[in-house]
Amino acid sequence: MVDRDTTVSALVDAPPGPPAFACVLAHGAGAGMTHPFLQLVAEGLAARSIAALRYQFPYMERGSRRPDAPKLAHAAVRAAVADAAQRWPRLPLLAGGKSYGARMTSQAQAAAPLPGVAGLVFLGFPLHPAGKPSLDRAQHLAAVRLPMLFVQGTRDELADTTLIESTVGALGARAALYWVSDGDHSFRVPARAGRKPDTVLAGVLDRIADWAGRLDPA
Repeated sequence: MVDRDTTVSALVDAPPGPPAFACVLAHGAGAGMTHPFLQLVAEGLAARSIAALRYQFPYMERGSRRPDAPKLAHAAVRAAVADAAQRWPRLPLLAGGKSYGARMTSQAQAAAPLPGVAGLVFLGFPLHPAGKPSLDRAQHLAAVRLPMLFVQGTRDELADTTLIESTVGALGARAALYWVSDGDHSFRVPARAGRKPDTVLAGVLDRIADWAGRLDPA
């Protein structure tokens, strides 16, 4: 429940054994929590002992194409994190998601800490609109005091490589950057790269699991 008038759906992917973490995953602007990309990420995290909770933003729940105002989106992030904390009260939490979902999660954390969250994972952080390089969308990240992992494709039209590098560098030791070589905004690589999609995604998921395992859950 986001507020007394708004509820959204969620899906849980649980590991076969005891999880080490739980990850709260938000979808991108144009596709909901059942999009194949987010499903594969959630299932892959579960296979790596990280429980995953996917959820809808209110506009997607209504079937609208227009994203919510930030205030409502942030409330949805907080509701999902609270739900995860209730489901897994003894686990450290990760939060983040794909593109728009990553941005809304980071904005929510910058505004006020998300209880129980030990780190943020950004799958294709949308640094700027396509073809309009800018750092405007990164300004709030300075207020995020948690460890952050940026997973970015080197061909991402929404994140100039030089600007992403400078953004992560300015955040210091609390930010890490994992490049998907030849990857676009959704980590798709051209056939000439000679790498299959499942191999690319496995590399991303292995990096997330390794990074999470190095976090201080306190």
